[in-house]
Amino acid sequence: MNLSIAIIAHNEARRIRSCLESVRWADEIVVLDSGSDDETLEICREYTDKVFVNADWQGFGVQKNRVLDLCSGRWILSLDADERVTSELRGEIDRIVAAETATPYPIYELPRLSRYCGREMRHSGWWPDYVARLFSRGSARFSEDLVHERLIYDCKAGRLIAPLKHHSFDSLEQVLDKVDRYSTAGAQRLFEQGKRSSLSKAVIRSLWSFVRTWIFRLGFLDGREGFMLAVSNAEGVYYKYLKLYLLQREAKVASNR
Repeated sequence: MNLSIAIIAHNEARRIRSCLESVRWADEIVVLDSGSDDETLEICREYTDKVFVNADWQGFGVQKNRVLDLCSGRWILSLDADERVTSELRGEIDRIVAAETATPYPIYELPRLSRYCGREMRHSGWWPDYVARLFSRGSARFSEDLVHERLIYDCKAGRLIAPLKHHSFDSLEQVLDKVDRYSTAGAQRLFEQGKRSSLSKAVIRSLWSFVRTWIFRLGFLDGREGFMLAVSNAEGVYYKYLKLYLLQREAKVASNR
């Protein structure tokens, strides 16, 4: 078996069909669900019989490593439910996995083109957003981070040309929901690492995040959506460090009891 698609999911009924449809040509599709209570499982079973459930959520990195262990292909393409493989990208992947001799690289990075509230973002630090996702089985594992996991490997990676389409945010409600969830997880991770924060640090870091996105990463060239993204990035940073400050304050109160 040449290629396995590895996907983790949770309540992705609205988006996962398009993801699965874009890779139905693969030799194997493996989905690991973390306890969806919508129609995610039913949709996935239309495309593959390798649908598993593990509701013991320990973070994105742990869950992605679990699904890797369920794959049997020589190559693995790791995808999120809101990502799509274009026909051009499929052609590049096919050439790599079908090669009878060893390819130059065991790991390949894909340029990811993301949408934010209906607009493909060509600036703001979002393009080209290279992500290591295609790799020979056993050559890499994901970091076990709660959020912002990354593929870990000890070799040089190649790069593909055709973009991976990323339908990250279709609405402002999705943006705000992710800001809340990821700032909470990010604060918890920093707290466990012994990091400290304050109200002033939260404000200063959020202001820098806005300036970096809007000016230094040319977010203004992405128009209104570029400004919206710069603001939501700043909000995410502000709430992460504010929540970290509140965690350490709660810990101090508890230790003084």
